[in-house]
Amino acid sequence: MKSQKVETGNYTYKYPHPDGTGKVYLGREIAHVMSASGAAWLERDTRQEEENVALALSHLELAPSSVVADVGAGTGYYTFRIAPKVPQGKVYAVEVQDEFVSILKSRAQELGLANVTVVKGSALSPNLPAASVDVAIMVDVYHELEYPQEMLRALHQALKPTGKLLLLEFRAEDPSVPIKELHKMSIAQVDKELAANGFTLSRQENFLPIQHFLLYEKKKE
Repeated sequence: MKSQKVETGNYTYKYPHPDGTGKVYLGREIAHVMSASGAAWLERDTRQEEENVALALSHLELAPSSVVADVGAGTGYYTFRIAPKVPQGKVYAVEVQDEFVSILKSRAQELGLANVTVVKGSALSPNLPAASVDVAIMVDVYHELEYPQEMLRALHQALKPTGKLLLLEFRAEDPSVPIKELHKMSIAQVDKELAANGFTLSRQENFLPIQHFLLYEKKKE
């Protein structure tokens, strides 16, 4: 069947790829969201070895009082590793799926982490206070956002003037990365989408085994 694209606002629509929604933003088809049934994969024993999470965290350059937003926090794999690094700060664990929200709340209580606040976000916004966040992170999340433009603009508002946005995304440029095509992103595509929504790349690192480490800041007015 021939591909058919339909224009609607800032998005186009086409016959979906098996792993996609059929919704296209700036030339990229948005991937299906991983449901809470994938919780075990997020917490897999091999994740540190495969992704070197500890190395990524060590390059976040957090202060003890930093306010961090883990957007699309899932089971809190990053949330609960960041929280001890910001004892006088706060971590917002943002999730849209109720099952993950419940997991996050239970885990925060179990660990006794008073500086973790679980936030029920929406497809359009992380529902965070304006100018409240020093660092927002999305770990293998951005490519699944249903409304990337709206979410980026909402995050732009939630960040402090000097706030940063970190995207960790599986490298589309590397065919050896064992991840489905629509769940990977290229630097060029990320840059295109972030630039369209008020961000500029401030730091790009290649030290992670299979992911891009892309740190953005607000464009100067």
